[in-house]
Amino acid sequence: MRLAMIGLGKMGYNMTLRLMAGGHEVVVADRNADVAHELAGRGATFASDLRDAVSKLPAPRVLWLMVPAQVTDSVVGEAASALSKGDIVIDGGNTNWKESRSHAERLAQGGVEYCDAGTSGGVWGLQNGYCLMVGGSPSAVSHCEPIFKTLAPPGGYLHVGPAGAGHYVKMVHNGIEYGLMQAYAEGFEIMKTAPFSLDLHGIARIWGQGSVVRSWLLELLEAELAQDADLRAVRGWVEDSGEGRWTVQVSMDQNVPAPIITLSLQARFRSRQEESFAAKILAALRNQFGGHSVKKA
Repeated sequence: MRLAMIGLGKMGYNMTLRLMAGGHEVVVADRNADVAHELAGRGATFASDLRDAVSKLPAPRVLWLMVPAQVTDSVVGEAASALSKGDIVIDGGNTNWKESRSHAERLAQGGVEYCDAGTSGGVWGLQNGYCLMVGGSPSAVSHCEPIFKTLAPPGGYLHVGPAGAGHYVKMVHNGIEYGLMQAYAEGFEIMKTAPFSLDLHGIARIWGQGSVVRSWLLELLEAELAQDADLRAVRGWVEDSGEGRWTVQVSMDQNVPAPIITLSLQARFRSRQEESFAAKILAALRNQFGGHSVKKA
């Protein structure tokens, strides 16, 4: 089918390639026109902006938005003014699920359907496919199903509920991801400081073969350790894109204990401090009551 991809960052770019490889016709638009022109050279149809993309689609028009969360609201506003009754907007970005429900309500005023597609797969999605957690009306999801099935690996797409549900499930997915990553990080640091000279790359490799802790994340860690066993080229600064925070907030709103996800988020905050002021407070207090002074050299 023919659709438009609005936003051609790493994810949007690769998703466009996968869609075209699956036989779909894709109209592409991005604020960086050079990227859109590059994809046009690979078989896509160039559009100068969202309105131009809409003009190049047959009804019912399908727009897939793959833009940063901070601009999603304004892009949805553009789409609302450019689309007509029966058209469909798919939001595949990391939008807060509450905002997704608001976007659905806003578009519905003009008869436009909204699907929120929680998308996981990262830069490997082009090759392996994207796990898709989709929210929206049954009719809108059914119409767009050929798109979802092309992007996802076999069995990797599910209609999880109404608008907002897709990004809600993706939010929890990312919260779990935080916890898994932190557990691997702590375990491998314990082994790094062991009274043995352990081959961490080798351990990561064998744990991927039948172990109960095997996972794709472990495979990625093995690949990284194969290149740099001591991770000398990696700075220990870990950013977060919001979903972990949202998961922790929802756990509080719904009175659900989530200590692992919460602490993994806090560990990311700690990684961004060159030297923790809280740790200085602890050292100062310990010195005051016990005389355990540790001064800078």
